[in-house]
Amino acid sequence: MKKKFIPFILIGTLFCVFIYIYYYIYIWEYSGVDKFFEVKEGEAFSKINYKLKQEAIVADARIFYRYVQVMDAITSIKNGVYVIPSGTNMQKLLEILTIGDLNAISVTIPEGKNIYEIGDILEQNNITKAKVFIEKAKDKRFLESIGIHASIAEGFLYPNTYKFSRNVSVETIIKSMNREFNKRIKEVDFSNSPLSFSDTLVLASIVEKETSIAKERPIIAGVFLNRLSKKMRLQSDPSTIYGIFENYDGNLRKDDLHKANPYNTYKISALPPTPICNPGIASIKAVIKADKHSYLYFVSKNDGTHIFSIDYNHHINNVNCYQKNPENRKNKSWRNLKQK
Repeated sequence: MKKKFIPFILIGTLFCVFIYIYYYIYIWEYSGVDKFFEVKEGEAFSKINYKLKQEAIVADARIFYRYVQVMDAITSIKNGVYVIPSGTNMQKLLEILTIGDLNAISVTIPEGKNIYEIGDILEQNNITKAKVFIEKAKDKRFLESIGIHASIAEGFLYPNTYKFSRNVSVETIIKSMNREFNKRIKEVDFSNSPLSFSDTLVLASIVEKETSIAKERPIIAGVFLNRLSKKMRLQSDPSTIYGIFENYDGNLRKDDLHKANPYNTYKISALPPTPICNPGIASIKAVIKADKHSYLYFVSKNDGTHIFSIDYNHHINNVNCYQKNPENRKNKSWRNLKQK
């Protein structure tokens, strides 16, 4: 009689195993907040699977391994940074890691863009409204929760090319850009900077906006450091513009230079309180390794480069030559240059 029950026991066991496997592949879902997950180039699937389990994205690593194996996808997982949304089951997870988000939009945030410009770029690409992005980038409570100890996200969002879903939350956008920032600055030794970490970012943002010429960045950084050491005003147009950016029409007027605001470096003898844009690593390094010289002034030569001087008389001569001489300005308006 016992032998007759063996097939039923076996069938019952197999049925329970089937239900167990089906549950963890199709029913169980990751219930945490949207999470970034990185697959590094050349990373073995066993390690990827281990990380998924450690981050609670899968409930059973053995089942996910067998599922991927059965689907013949062990070698199909692509390297990259993925956003794993809450509610993801194993089936959806495998699709994300092998196919990616087919609805994702690729958007490039150039170096030197501020949060207002980034908001416009995101809105133009139908990712989120500029107003919503700007409000969240100024939400101090939110910024504190993700490790940005500042009143604004400016300077802490890394310029790069990103892929965002159309329905991605603005929180995820900022987290993604800040995550890239934190990743990139690991290669920078801030202990060698003449300024604090926060002030280094502020000055780097000004250098980023003052020039797009790589070899000039350390020179210009040196000019501003010289002025700071002498308690001179930086007199940086980009910084002053940032203070009025939301009402800026493209022309910096004399009246603007006389209006006091925390970013008007024609009125304050210090750095502005926050970065004025989001600089690239090159500008940050330019501040840390600024050239040591005696220059205190520089003026545009109308071709994207600058001429430097050590005293005010030489500076005025350069201004007269390059800015007030019509011949030297002919067909060389800053409007004809590639602007950041």
